[in-house]
Amino acid sequence: MASDQHLLTYFTTMDNQGGIIVRDAPKLDLDLYISNYQGRTRFERLLLIGQCSVPLCVDALKAAIAEAKSGKDIERYRDAWECIRIAAPNEPEAIFDQAWVTATEKANKAETHRLEAELKGYKNNLVKESIRIGHRDLGEHLESIGDLNAASETYIKMRPDASTQAHIQDVGKHIISIMLQKGDWAGVSGNVNKVLINMSSEQQNADQPYHKIVSGIALLGSGKFYEAAKCFLETGDSTVAQQYNNIINLNDIATYGGILALASMDRLELQSRVLDNSSFRTYLELEPHVRKAVTMFVNGRYSSCLEILESYRADYLLDIYLQKHVSALFSMIRSKCIIQYFVPFSCVTLDTMSAAFAKPGESFEAELVSMVKSGALNARINTIDRLLVAVSVNPRAAMQKKALDAAKNYEKEALERIRRMSLASAGLEVKGSHKASALGGSGSLPGVGDIWYDNSRTQPASGESVA
Repeated sequence: MASDQHLLTYFTTMDNQGGIIVRDAPKLDLDLYISNYQGRTRFERLLLIGQCSVPLCVDALKAAIAEAKSGKDIERYRDAWECIRIAAPNEPEAIFDQAWVTATEKANKAETHRLEAELKGYKNNLVKESIRIGHRDLGEHLESIGDLNAASETYIKMRPDASTQAHIQDVGKHIISIMLQKGDWAGVSGNVNKVLINMSSEQQNADQPYHKIVSGIALLGSGKFYEAAKCFLETGDSTVAQQYNNIINLNDIATYGGILALASMDRLELQSRVLDNSSFRTYLELEPHVRKAVTMFVNGRYSSCLEILESYRADYLLDIYLQKHVSALFSMIRSKCIIQYFVPFSCVTLDTMSAAFAKPGESFEAELVSMVKSGALNARINTIDRLLVAVSVNPRAAMQKKALDAAKNYEKEALERIRRMSLASAGLEVKGSHKASALGGSGSLPGVGDIWYDNSRTQPASGESVA
């Protein structure tokens, strides 16, 4: 009872701070889940689960404490300790380890001083490669102790000494790592573009999984779901993508790609880009429920699709990149299912719609009213006969609109042709023969563009006009 009271106090505090509280038990196994990741993302994921999941709170916070103490970031240890001392004050991890903090802080300062002294020596020797490596080592140390701003500045100083394409790409990856941890999605996209500009097509293909992964995360964070879905669906070789489990793992790629595609793509795109995508099928095999949900939607079994997704909602709410967008994505998918369900019918009873889509304890009619008002659903609600009636399109008006559009397009094309004829008649037409003869063959003049003027005629002839 005492532990329950502590958890209640803890999650009440989290709720008051605007956090997302997940009371349902997720399907994931905590130890198996976190073993799929490497690097600093392990702590971030454990802490998020400890702050959000009621069933996994204590176990996740204890694991977060252990993960923090295996590294050198003191602030991360303090963050996890602040949580566990409220959620589970009777646990051994709730006792603040001042000895570890003091020793780690001392070791961090000594290592920082050593690396700065080495870098100063490299600069005095004026060896570019040594200076680049010195900045890289110092940046990685600063990142490991949690000083992300100083680490970012140090990585940026590597650029003047980056002499090869591999060095430039290394600088970009280090900076992108910092941007991902800070949640700077615009910075991630900008640095990805900087790296891609300086790469050959062969190099871009070889490193495609990494660029698609980080671009997809940035677009997801920015709320651009369709573009993010395309990035994850185009990730490519899973063996290469597996190397980046310090960011996300292969299961996450399948989940992000499938959920985002369901929310933003139509049936034809889902079939071609997701189900028939041979490279993405490798990822879907790791998350069969995502493949099943997409298949259900494509086959018109919308209620089954929604049931599958709802059963995994708790897992999605515990993902560091997906959590903030779960509500919007599920709402988009649900609206698509309702609209597609209604498309083949001229009218459907509200009871039938409720049986297929109503949430327990919620009024489905209010949701339909909202969709009709917003224009998402082109229908009317007959409350007397309890029917949802499709608004029929007037075929005569549709035909007239199509004819008017065709006439406007014809008029526009005719004006363009007349303008072209007038330019040719006035001698203002760009002719390749003029350019070739002036240059004495093929070639180009420095500072001269592709537009070639005929100065022999400055005025249109009698009877000629220029449009």
